[in-house]
Amino acid sequence: MSDFAGLIKTADWKAEKHVPVIEAPDTVGAADFVTITVTVGKEIRHPNTTEHFINWIELFFKPEEGPAISLGRAEFSAHGESAKGANQGPAYTDPVFATRVQLKASGTLQALSY
Repeated sequence: MSDFAGLIKTADWKAEKHVPVIEAPDTVGAADFVTITVTVGKEIRHPNTTEHFINWIELFFKPEEGPAISLGRAEFSAHGESAKGANQGPAYTDPVFATRVQLKASGTLQALSY
C-alpha cells in the first residue's frame, strides 16, 4: 500500500462510536487562544475494556497553505487491567482530549484515533 488513506475510516459520528468528534468555535481571531476538544464516542459511548479500547487521539491543523501540523496527542492507558484479571482494575480512561491553541491562519481541524 502506498499510503494510509485506505486504512482510515470515516463515518457519521452520530451513528459510529469510533469516529473522533471535534468541538471548536466556528471562527476565532488570530490573537485568540481557543479550547478544542476531541471525543471518541460522543453520541454512542465507546466501551473502555481491557479487550477493546481507544489507545490514542491526535489532533491536526491543516492550514489553507502548507502541510498539516500536529497540535497534540493524548494516550489513554487505563483500561481496567489488573492482576486480578481483565476489567478488574481500579482505573479507566475516557477517550476525550482537550487542548488550547492559537491559530494564526485559516484552515481545517482533523483528528485520528486508534
